[in-house]
This record gives sequence, structure tokens and C-alpha cells, in this order.
Amino acid sequence: MAGRRLTNPAGSSNDLRGDVLRVLGVVKVATADQIQRIASPHLTYRHTSKATASERKTARTAAHAGALSDLRKHGLAESGGTTRAGETSRNLTTKGLEAASYELGRPVSEMGSTARGAGAGGASHPMAVNETIIALLRPKPDLRLLTAEPAEAQAAAQAAVDGPAGIGTIASYATEVPLPATGTWGAPGKGGAQADIVLTAPQDQIPLLFIEVDNFHETAEELAAKLLKYSRFFKRQIKDTDGKDKPMWRTRWMARVVERGEAQHPPVLIVFNHLCARDPNRTVPRLQELTRPLWAGEPADGYSSYDRKIPIIATGLRNLREHGPNGPVFLRFGRTHMQPLRDAIGNPRRDAVLARRAERARAQQAEYQEQLRRAAEQKRAEREAGRPACAGCGTKFDNDRWQTTRLSPTPGSRWHPTLCEPCEAKTVAAADQAERDRLEQETAVTAEKARSWRSRLRPGQAP
Repeated sequence: MAGRRLTNPAGSSNDLRGDVLRVLGVVKVATADQIQRIASPHLTYRHTSKATASERKTARTAAHAGALSDLRKHGLAESGGTTRAGETSRNLTTKGLEAASYELGRPVSEMGSTARGAGAGGASHPMAVNETIIALLRPKPDLRLLTAEPAEAQAAAQAAVDGPAGIGTIASYATEVPLPATGTWGAPGKGGAQADIVLTAPQDQIPLLFIEVDNFHETAEELAAKLLKYSRFFKRQIKDTDGKDKPMWRTRWMARVVERGEAQHPPVLIVFNHLCARDPNRTVPRLQELTRPLWAGEPADGYSSYDRKIPIIATGLRNLREHGPNGPVFLRFGRTHMQPLRDAIGNPRRDAVLARRAERARAQQAEYQEQLRRAAEQKRAEREAGRPACAGCGTKFDNDRWQTTRLSPTPGSRWHPTLCEPCEAKTVAAADQAERDRLEQETAVTAEKARSWRSRLRPGQAP
């Protein structure tokens, strides 16, 4: 124990330090409170007996604060400044990012920057990004770790568990992801964008989602320019390992190609965090107007086709926190009603039209198969009606006998095409027996004639 204390003076465990590395490896800069809410949500429901909210926060974040302290001793983490709420933000060092890459199973080249200095100005944007991830993730507490807590704390934790589910795990998220319109992934050129968050959670029906978080510090025109950079990136083609050109984003992320040749670009979610005085009711309509060429669909047989278009969705961080990704708080540009995230990303009218078409195709295929079955039955019936029967016993010919008699319809001495094989065998046997009897009779008659002739000869006369 003494050796462990010397190595990690704060007494943190390997698991705790691993949790901190995974969280900071994704979000880049965060407070101990945010790290705790993501990595150990059950701690939120402990220490309820503390007198003040500040004391409760200090108690529930103590373990992760200790882990951050030990990581700082090892040169893996450092203080990044102070947030507007007065909390210390933490970030990883270059060495810490490398350690986090092992925890997350990601190449170091995809880990992004250390975010050093991000907290110097209060880190309002990184904090909003983190809160967006928490609101989408909705970490669930482990009730088994709260059995000793008061009933009201357990009830609150149970309510969180029973609440709407979130999307993915912390490893499903990445931040500060370059989207190079020119250059390479490792050395992006000018004209590209940088996604605040990239979410990949195919297990939760969100194969790929790009997320921009805005504290209403940017105008609609600035946001439109950023979305135009997204469009440039989505359209960029490069040669893949098979030597064929494909969208650059598909060489890094997976997303299915929509049926009937519709190649929709990945969706972009804009999360507005209302920090400044700018009016969202003016910004969002203006942004829709400016970006219409990027998202507007084309009429296509009862639905809108979004081939080579970007599904752009907007929501507010406050609504996202309250309702989660399953709540009807997402506005898809071009639609007039709020939807859950999955519906907003998708194309329900198109899905309904294609489902009806598929059902009609299945019905037509079933009817066609039924027609084939009836035709086959009729053909079999007609064939059976023409099947010959044995002239001897009346038994229907089997297929082989029928085929043989059709190939050789002319009867012979030992071939009887009007008889089945058993009757033919009997007939041939009877004919053979009759022939033997005839021969025997002729032999007997001949012998009798010979005896009679010999009896008429005089004695001593040579025959």
C-alpha cells in the first residue's frame, strides 16, 4: 500500500485513472464534475446528507479529482484554466493523449489536440460540447452501487435508469475532428471544417452524426459558411484501397448507402446553447434560408429525395438535456414539426412509400408464384390424364415405362408397349412356355412316328 501511495499519492485506482483518460481522450478538456457524471454516474446520487450543493459536488467528485491529481503527477494531465462557473478545467498532455489512445483503442493520429489553453477564456465552448455529449449519452447509474444510500437517493437514481435511453458510450464520440476539403486527414488544407463532435453508434441506429455546438456567438451567416465547408468535405472524392474513387468520409466512417441509388450525405446536428442575447427564433430561420441548397430535397413519387443533400437538424441544449435524443425536440430543416433525433435524421415518408412498394412487390411475387403453381398443377393433371394404362392389369405406367413405350411404340416378339413390365414379363414367359410346349409336342410326335415306322419293318430288314 505504501508503494502504491508513493506512485499515486491521491490513492486513485487503475480503473479510475483509466476512466479519466477515456473521458479526457474524447472531450479534450473537462471539469472533474463532468468527468464524474460521464464515467461514474452513480456517484451523483451519493453524499446526499451533505448540507450544501457545493459540499455534495466536492464529495462526489473527490475520487476523480484524486485520479486527476495522480495523472498530473505522472505528467499525463494538467490544469487547463477556470470555467465561468469557477471550476478548474483539466486536459491531457501529449503523453496523456497517447495513454488515452490505448484506453480508447484509437490511433494517436485520431486523438486530436491536447486543448492546452482552452480554459484560459472560461472554456465556454468546450463546456457546452461536453454538456451536449452528456445530454446525448445520458449515462445511467448502476443501482447495485447505491443499495446503502437513502431511499430518496435510490428513487432518484431509479428514475434516471427508467428515463429515456441515451446514445452510445463515451467511446462512440470524438471531438475536434478535422474534415479536410483539401490536404489529408493528418495535415488538413484550407477550406475544410472541424467537427465539434462526431458520433458513431450504429448499435443505436445512429451510424454517423456530425454535431456542431454554438453558444449563439456565431451569426447565421457564419454558421452557413461552416455548413458549406461540410458540403465541400462530403463531396470530396479520393481513391480507396481498391483503386476506386469514393467519398473521403467513407474511408474513415461507415454508413449504409440508401436504396435506389440515393446517396445522402451524413447528417449534421446543430446544438444551440443560449448563452448570449442573440435570438434563436431569428437565427434558425435565417440559417435555413441561407443553407437551402445544401438540404432541400427534390419531389420523388410521394416523398422527397435527398440525394447528395445534407440532413441539417437543430435543437437547443436545454431541451436536449431535458428530453434526450428520443424526445421531440429536433427540427429538421425543411420540416415544420419537431421530431425525435432518429426520425429527424431519417426520411419517414420515403420509408413508408418504399415499404408500400416492397409490400406490393411481395404480393405480386406471391401471386406470380401462385400462378406458376396452378399452371404446374394443371400441366401435371393434363399429363396424368394422358398417361397410358396397362392393357393387361390396368395399372398406370410409371414415368420410365411411359418414356420407353413412347420411344419404341412398335410391338415385337418380346416387346409389348401396351403392357406394364410385370404383365409383359408374364406374357413373354407364357409365350416362351408355349413355344417350349410346342417344341416338346413336335418332338414327341416325331418320336412316335419313328417308333411306328420301325414297328412296320419286317424282322431282319434293315431300317
